[in-house]
Amino acid sequence: MLQQTRVGAVVDYYERFLDRFPTIHTLARARTASVLAVWSGLGYYRRARAMHAAAKNIVRDHAGLLPSTSVQLQALPGIGRYTAAAIASIAFDEPVAVVDGNVERVLQRLSGKQLTSSETWRTAEAILTPKRPGDFNQAIMELGAKVCLPCEPKCLACPLSELCRTRGELPQATREVRRKREICYGLHAAGGKVWLVQRPPDSSLMANMWELPETRSNGQQPLFTMKHSITITDYTVRVVRTSESEESEGCWVRRSRLPKLPLTGVTRKILRAAKFI
Repeated sequence: MLQQTRVGAVVDYYERFLDRFPTIHTLARARTASVLAVWSGLGYYRRARAMHAAAKNIVRDHAGLLPSTSVQLQALPGIGRYTAAAIASIAFDEPVAVVDGNVERVLQRLSGKQLTSSETWRTAEAILTPKRPGDFNQAIMELGAKVCLPCEPKCLACPLSELCRTRGELPQATREVRRKREICYGLHAAGGKVWLVQRPPDSSLMANMWELPETRSNGQQPLFTMKHSITITDYTVRVVRTSESEESEGCWVRRSRLPKLPLTGVTRKILRAAKFI
């Protein structure tokens, strides 16, 4: 869950996910739609699909026990070198280094060089403390996340400042330019049901997720407007009232089914604002 998502945004989802799927076996037995429903709103849904597939693999091939080495972990769906190393070192004390964006930034600034990916991994492995690999890896990741920041690094508070070849020489980083977009959704609810459409299974984003249909306002006064952000794009979302005949292919969904349905994040937000869920 923490891949590309802040801790503060993850905590509630993490707790709900463990309440619903407390063991690898319960996750492996679950339907994909149930997994996506619990994940709904967190984004990057391929992570949920991969975790579900990995749970099935672990139950089938590893007797329900999580593999303990980074090599074995990398064979599971959705687990790459970084995640495998983090799990193996923190949970099983395997002396393997981790490299994420934070670690990469720390090592490049310490060395004063633009390191390639392979050079960064070799450097991380060379400085790893083999007796406490999990603690070391967590420490260097936290150093990058909280001290050696992309913008305005806190060099005076850095315990490695005397070793850093770029201390005080870093140019002021420019912040990422965010894109602005407008989008309009149609809300048609009646008799405890709401009209939803399902994204195609081959969609590159949020495949098989359910959402309110996109529409045009045609000058219609919106029921309400809200803000919604996905990665670097900020959306102004307008919600207008529509009728079933105006909609694309879809179906009525009862209010009672919504908690179990994999809804897109913006659709869940709209339905909450409309006090439908």
